[in-house]
Amino acid sequence: MSKNVIEIGVLFSRSGPYAELGEQGFRGAMAGIEEVNRRDLPFALAPAVADPQGNADRYAILAYDLISGRSLQHIVGCTTSWSRKEVIPVMEKTQTLLWYPCVYEGFEANENVVYVGACANQHILLLLEHVLPSYGRKAFLLGSNYVWGWETCRLARDVVTRSGGTVLGERHVPIGDTDIDRIIEEIRRKRPDFILNSLIGPSSYAFLEAYHRLIAEDPSFANKPALSCNLCENEIARIAPAADGHLTCATYFEAMPGAGNRSFLAGLDEESRKDGVSALFAQAYSAVLLIAHGLAVSAGGPAMDVLEAVKVGAVETPLGTLRIDRGNNHIHARAHIAQATAEGRYRLVHEGTSTIAPDPFLTRANLQISSASPVPQSRLRIVK
Repeated sequence: MSKNVIEIGVLFSRSGPYAELGEQGFRGAMAGIEEVNRRDLPFALAPAVADPQGNADRYAILAYDLISGRSLQHIVGCTTSWSRKEVIPVMEKTQTLLWYPCVYEGFEANENVVYVGACANQHILLLLEHVLPSYGRKAFLLGSNYVWGWETCRLARDVVTRSGGTVLGERHVPIGDTDIDRIIEEIRRKRPDFILNSLIGPSSYAFLEAYHRLIAEDPSFANKPALSCNLCENEIARIAPAADGHLTCATYFEAMPGAGNRSFLAGLDEESRKDGVSALFAQAYSAVLLIAHGLAVSAGGPAMDVLEAVKVGAVETPLGTLRIDRGNNHIHARAHIAQATAEGRYRLVHEGTSTIAPDPFLTRANLQISSASPVPQSRLRIVK
């Protein structure tokens, strides 16, 4: 018996200034579709692919093109918050769903978006809870000049100052700009305890390569780490050994222990795995599994019925057992801390032991970090 074919939009920039990230999202979504189609379900998924090429003005146009004139009701996609915000009005107008798989800054909850990436209390707060007691409280903040960089640096400034620390400088550069020598010189002069790197794409690579050279010239900077929540496995492999020592926090790492992760990785083809499997890959993959679960439970119902079906229970994914919060459409997820090696891989430092409820507007979060424990032991365990 032939299966009903259901189209799923896949909207990532695989070219342009953040193509490395977009490629991970694209590959994750496509691998998720392949996995669903191997299962005994009454339907098969078919990808409808569009590439905005990193042009923010193209996202809404392409999202509408994917939806209009067909029965497509779900899009997995967007990398930057800028692109997500461009697409949201299209989803609202058509009463369809964007499954957004990228880590983001929070301060948003939309009925037509399912946030399958971590929000601020599931990444940057956890990372700062580790870094401030371990390395010091003098920060230098660096970001790309758009909402992710602005809000991540703003939140970090708030946490650092509330925690008795000092922000020695804050700089933002245009997306794709690689002229960062002046910033490296400022870091050399001011000697922060750590640098929060919220740059994306080539800007981030240029910074890490230049900072690596600074460490080689002045080894005292080796204990002053760069950290971020948006640098993927494929990116650190691309610039190895420049990211050596870099710290990050994510819902997934390729280095995760356990039979479940080994099984997930073994099921991927060589093309999917060749550049490393990142949290963005795993979150896009998981978004497709969530959609398939909702379609199965709702018998292929409209988008909002699919979302309600997903909210009823939990779904097994590479991120663990995922639950969508009824109040804000964000995932309840574990988060982990890892450190980049000179070989271009992530080494797990702390493994999340319990799920963290999403708090996108930080109404419950403690923004003051004590000098006691480097990590909140109730949520993380040290990996040896």
